[in-house]
Amino acid sequence: MADIKGTEQEYRTLFGAATGILRGSDTTRSGGASGSFSGAAIALPQAAGPDWKDDPETAIKISRAIRSGPSILTRDATVAELGSGGAMRVLRKGTNEWICMPGNENVVGDPPMCADKAGMQWMMDAVSGKPAPTNAVPGLCYMLCGATQHSNDTVFDKTSPAIPIGPHWMLLWPFDAKHCGLPTTVRDAGAWIMFAGTPYAYLHICGTPWIGNEYEPGDEARWTMQYVKAG
Repeated sequence: MADIKGTEQEYRTLFGAATGILRGSDTTRSGGASGSFSGAAIALPQAAGPDWKDDPETAIKISRAIRSGPSILTRDATVAELGSGGAMRVLRKGTNEWICMPGNENVVGDPPMCADKAGMQWMMDAVSGKPAPTNAVPGLCYMLCGATQHSNDTVFDKTSPAIPIGPHWMLLWPFDAKHCGLPTTVRDAGAWIMFAGTPYAYLHICGTPWIGNEYEPGDEARWTMQYVKAG
């Protein structure tokens, strides 16, 4: 979603869609978005706090942010954005340690995301240009709306053409690609080590953790290792 501009009718239509979604009940089992980094980010029913009702822009930002991760986390997450000077501005106060951010599709490398405390520390270290992340434990971050970024191997690249990346989630902890035997190139499935060979190297996992069929006792296991319901 780009900046909130246009005719008054377009504005009201967009605000109506976002607020209607935020008022709705959560109908998903545990998943987040499955599409690309786009306006579809407002399509997930969620509940929001009381402060968004009279502020269309905030309502849309909240609905974008909570689309980026699994609903079991985002429903209670704090929603915030980076304000001037890099300070966090809270759009909706949450009750767990997760923080979701709406991002800005007009800026490469600023996607909707949802991260835990350690993951957010990793992200803030990168944004502030620190030579290495300072989180003491592995962090988790979801970008289930997809993303764009300038580089797969240079952390602070801000000029190269945008690379489109599909829905994914990340384990933010130093990974050695050679030791792990994992690829280091951008792909549309599987996993790879992003920023390999740098202090910010981490495990990038394509798709969502809920892809495929769940196993239940009695299911038949076929050679493809896809679970098929009995009968």
